[in-house]
Amino acid sequence: MKYVTVHGHFYQPPRENPWLEAIEPQDSARPYHDWNERILAECYAPNTASRILDGEDRIVAIVNNYSRISFDFGPTLLSWIERQAPAVYSAILDADKESQLRFSGHGSALAQVYNHVIMPLARKRDKEIQVVWGIRDFEHRFHRRPEGMWLAETAADLETLDVLAAHGIRFTILAPSQAKRTRRLGNDSWDDVTGGGIDTTLPYMQRLPSGRTIVVFFYDGAVSKAIAFEGLLHRGESLTDRLLAIARDDGKPRLAHVATDGESYGHHHPHGDMALAFALDTIDRNSDARLTNYGEFLERFPPEHEVEIVENTSWSCAHGIERWRSDCGCRTGGSPSWSQAWRAPLRAALDWLRDTTAARLEEKLAEYVKDPFASVLDYIDLILDRDPANVDKHLGGLTEPQKETVLKLLELERQLQLAYTSCGWFFNDLAGIETIQILRYAGRAVQLGEDVLGQPIEAKFLQKLDLAVSNRAGAGTGRDVYLRNVRPAMITWEMLCAHYCISALFQPNGEIDRVYSFDVERVESQSVRSGAMRLMLGRVRLTSRITRSSERLSFAVLHLGDHTVTAGIELDRFPGLPTDLVGPFRSADTTALLRALDQRFGGHIYNLRSLFGDEQRKIVDFLLQTSLEDAEAAHRSIYERHWGTVRFLADLGVPLPPALSVAAEVALNARLRNALSDWRNGAEKIGSLVREAAEEGIRLDEPALAWTARSSLDALAEAYFAAPEDRAKLSALRERVRLVRSLPFEVDLWKVQNLYFQCLTRGGPGFHEFLDLGNDLSIRLGKTSENDHADRRPNG
Repeated sequence: MKYVTVHGHFYQPPRENPWLEAIEPQDSARPYHDWNERILAECYAPNTASRILDGEDRIVAIVNNYSRISFDFGPTLLSWIERQAPAVYSAILDADKESQLRFSGHGSALAQVYNHVIMPLARKRDKEIQVVWGIRDFEHRFHRRPEGMWLAETAADLETLDVLAAHGIRFTILAPSQAKRTRRLGNDSWDDVTGGGIDTTLPYMQRLPSGRTIVVFFYDGAVSKAIAFEGLLHRGESLTDRLLAIARDDGKPRLAHVATDGESYGHHHPHGDMALAFALDTIDRNSDARLTNYGEFLERFPPEHEVEIVENTSWSCAHGIERWRSDCGCRTGGSPSWSQAWRAPLRAALDWLRDTTAARLEEKLAEYVKDPFASVLDYIDLILDRDPANVDKHLGGLTEPQKETVLKLLELERQLQLAYTSCGWFFNDLAGIETIQILRYAGRAVQLGEDVLGQPIEAKFLQKLDLAVSNRAGAGTGRDVYLRNVRPAMITWEMLCAHYCISALFQPNGEIDRVYSFDVERVESQSVRSGAMRLMLGRVRLTSRITRSSERLSFAVLHLGDHTVTAGIELDRFPGLPTDLVGPFRSADTTALLRALDQRFGGHIYNLRSLFGDEQRKIVDFLLQTSLEDAEAAHRSIYERHWGTVRFLADLGVPLPPALSVAAEVALNARLRNALSDWRNGAEKIGSLVREAAEEGIRLDEPALAWTARSSLDALAEAYFAAPEDRAKLSALRERVRLVRSLPFEVDLWKVQNLYFQCLTRGGPGFHEFLDLGNDLSIRLGKTSENDHADRRPNG
């Protein structure tokens, strides 16, 4: 009669540039592109294929943790995973299908309010939007109605719960401290359970002002805290024991359940996914307990008790929901002397922006659609599918200019919603990246509002932001943060065209049909070369995939053969190409050409600094390639010329002089990187380079070398497992795996092990070398015994 559920709340704040709909590089996440990508590698992906090990650190099983836990994913995060990691996305959806088979037809995925808004602080209208968008996003992805919904920070009030119930949500999950009193159904007397005294092993019915009801599960606070903050994920046995100890054995059906940020399982705690996998597997085999999810448990054991919650409370603020509107003392990081007094004026500024635009927005929408608020709710269908045919289906009967106006109004609503994402208040300072992000959403809302509503907004908004003051020296007020971080991010047509034409200059065929969320139609173009110099002239039409707004522009972009790239951009006011620049170009008079370019385009001149982050780095890398190769060759020449001296000093144990040390480090790392990038290079060559570096005391660039080795190995593994009967590729893969495992740094075998395990479960080829590869990959072959299971370990 004991049941166990682990709930993971998987969420990251949206990080996209609201003008580009893409995440730009985040250097703090290196070697990954951004923090989403890093956490994907550390948590979201590993939980789709988590290892269970035996006592000899061999892999007994690779399991999808999502199929055996309860989980919710933020819609904005899941949309990013869908684009950037489709295999992980598919594995998450498959886990929900598998959980339905495992748990009596009840899927383990829960919906989430759309963009992590603190619901008690939202107006009723915005609560409706958050819930409807969250449900519709869930239905689009999981192809079923959600039974439960996760509230951001578990922040709740009765109105929020009523909105959930009105839209068919059966249950939600709250912290034990959010319960006020309970009683058995039918009883008159209540039991006070304030301060976390509620019995968390039972479901409870909450009566709502409308007469509706909703079920609330209160997770076990002590064990959840131990998972998140006290190292309980260091050993799978410890996690298992704590989960099983939550519910007492009294012959009654009880649910032992915990809830934490899903990022605990791998990101906050490395290999936490393995501890989770071990615990779930152990409990699954335990005759005294049974894994379940909330939907299945609720169907079997409806509530026999009711509860009254403490309104305006959450799981991460001891003061209720003050963390998102006042200086309550709850924060993460920063100096102890810092104040969070900026929170209240920030929220007040956003409330003013919302109130100024939202009512006018619906009035304007009413000029084009019968039910403005229904159109707002339906906008989620366009957010999920921006295909022009889908847009036309939803906005049928409108002219193209009318569609553009309606789309701008609806997008204004989306940006207003995103500006209330909870992370903007959660941390320690106004000038933090999370708060800057929500100010960028507000900035996009300001821009759209001024455009489509025809009223000045920004000046008054900046006055409101002036009242919020940063703790950081020199950061200033909210106005300063906005002007420094939001204004420069606002994209103009000229900036988009500059990005397009400079990027096109470095494409093999000069063709680019998309700049982030904008389609590109090249009207006409001409390219002229003179030695290493190149001039490209053109006219293009750029069209937003979000709002369908469009503009034609003319450009001329000049590359002088080094890192000097100059582009002139203007709105397309003339009928032809700016061919008057060809003459100065052919004469090779660079000064005259740059002067003519400046005059022709009225000073609207752009360069590599004008490019958006990813393309800027790609082109800079391209332009620097020759310089880097020359520098590398020079270091290699120095090292080779003085190799005898280097060896002599190494034999004596004398440290190398800096000039020789740097040359040796650059040369040997470059050689090793090149050798590892090609799987045809054997152990002898690579081993020789590793030994040479060790003997000479040369520091290896381990992260870069491990990345190169992994990429080469993954490519070889993909080629082999596409045709597993190919003995030659199998032999090459085995040799490469053994080589990688002999290196003096760790190379991640995650993907190769996954591919092998998948092939093994399908039967695999019937020759002995395939089984040898399994041994090379530390995979336990053959059916495991009960003793083997007893001796499994949670972490590698």
